[in-house]
Amino acid sequence: MKNKNEQGFALVLSLVLMLAMSLMGGALIVISAGDHKSNNNSDEYQQTFYVAETALYEGEKYIMNQYKGPYDKKGSRDSTKSGLPINNTVKFEPKVADDIYECFHSFADIKKDNFYTLKWNEPGKLADDLTAGEAGYKDISQSLSYYDFIAPSKSKIIIEKPITDNTDLKKETSDKLIERELKRLKKFRYHYFITRVGSAPFKGYGSSIKKGATDSGNDGVAYRVYGCGEYDPNKNELAIWQRDMGKIIVPLESTLILPK
Repeated sequence: MKNKNEQGFALVLSLVLMLAMSLMGGALIVISAGDHKSNNNSDEYQQTFYVAETALYEGEKYIMNQYKGPYDKKGSRDSTKSGLPINNTVKFEPKVADDIYECFHSFADIKKDNFYTLKWNEPGKLADDLTAGEAGYKDISQSLSYYDFIAPSKSKIIIEKPITDNTDLKKETSDKLIERELKRLKKFRYHYFITRVGSAPFKGYGSSIKKGATDSGNDGVAYRVYGCGEYDPNKNELAIWQRDMGKIIVPLESTLILPK
């Protein structure tokens, strides 16, 4: 005898299973999309970190060039313009509209009401183009495009085609890939500013009778370089109030000690 209570049970069970599978499929799509976004954010952060390292490198290179003497047009150092850069007598107080403002306020340990940056020879200028003495000194804080930093070598960039099943990416030529990557690089900037901390222990090497090869004392000058990498995906593309959406700033700092 047929049990009337069992009629339609298979249909109901099928509907329940279909609903469960639909929910599981939807959840997998959401999780995959989240992982993809997370991977993209992680990649952008890593790239911004590399740009911040460039900022430190450029700041340290500036100090070394001033210590040894800036290069002239012949490619030789001009020792007459060498020296240990000094701090400005005016406090460093960038305005909100300044490119370096957000970088400056990314360092929590800076005493912002009493902070001074270097005032010395202008970065990026050859010795021949510098005005001698304090008349030619400038505040040493820089905000530059990472794209412009690598622009001289962009003609040498080689990008391998990605290993992917995406048909559209496979069809892209190397020129298209390079163009897309260079467009992305324009969204990165780096900033740095430098302060002279003061005297610091420096271990010197030499043949001095009074000072052995391993003796150390406060015979050095310490400089601290503050550098930031910045990624702004919406720069010059959205309204002003929307531009900070998705922005990444990575602050780094380093200390350099030179002999007096």
